[in-house]
Amino acid sequence: MNVNLNEQQKNVCSRFGTSFVGCDLNLKVGISRNVKDGVRPLNGLRVTPEGDTCGWYIWAGEKMSEDHDFFVPLHAAHLQDWAPLVLPYLGLPPGWRFRVTEAYEDVWEDKQLLGDEQ
Repeated sequence: MNVNLNEQQKNVCSRFGTSFVGCDLNLKVGISRNVKDGVRPLNGLRVTPEGDTCGWYIWAGEKMSEDHDFFVPLHAAHLQDWAPLVLPYLGLPPGWRFRVTEAYEDVWEDKQLLGDEQ
């Protein structure tokens, strides 16, 4: 991982008073196709990683769709092309969310994302 990106992610975690949980860019995220279209805001939530995923689900726009094919798998390394704006937030641990634009940032803990693991 890019050292600068690693530091950016640690800084985000520090600003919000949470631990840093690295995101292996070789693992997959679930992402909505409209992220690549420049739709804003960009949203992310992190659940506990399983298998070849890092736990992140990322979508664009005001609402997350319930459609079964809303999220498609994407290796996190490709986020540099799809949505570089989200990269600094990928060190947030499972149970955290973000909503960002180029001019707005909201980051918060959502323990409901962890289900029975709390």
